Amino acid sequence: MDPSEFNARCSIARTLEVVGEKWTLLILREAFRGRTRFSEFRDALGVARDILAARLTVLVDNGVMAKRAYRDENSREREEYVLTDAGRDLRPVLAALTEWGDAHRRLPEGPTARFVDRSTGAPVHLVFVTEGGELVDPALVTSEFTEAATL
Repeated sequence: MDPSEFNARCSIARTLEVVGEKWTLLILREAFRGRTRFSEFRDALGVARDILAARLTVLVDNGVMAKRAYRDENSREREEYVLTDAGRDLRPVLAALTEWGDAHRRLPEGPTARFVDRSTGAPVHLVFVTEGGELVDPALVTSEFTEAATL
């Protein structure tokens, strides 16, 4: 299979078409922090309006976020952006990027993130487990490709 055909079928390549841009991932980070409104994303990120609008459009068009109407008292109806099931499924991806960044790109004065179980406050970590629930050392994990080019 030629590389361009493989990349077109590859789950990683197709995912990066949707979320593989810096501002997109930072928008998702803010969405997981509870931000839903265009102005909230813009204020939190300091991103240009046109870039933010373009990235939100990609996320909506690909089912990662959905638009939902809202109206503040004494103002016109507007739209906010909420995570869909597909968007919420990206939480482990952002957590993995955060953990990697804290381990390999951390600035001494920079913030770190800690992931916790909301009900208990206990720290949680991303791990590989077998179907039976046994922990697997990441060094022992490899990818196998099927004809459908899945991981």
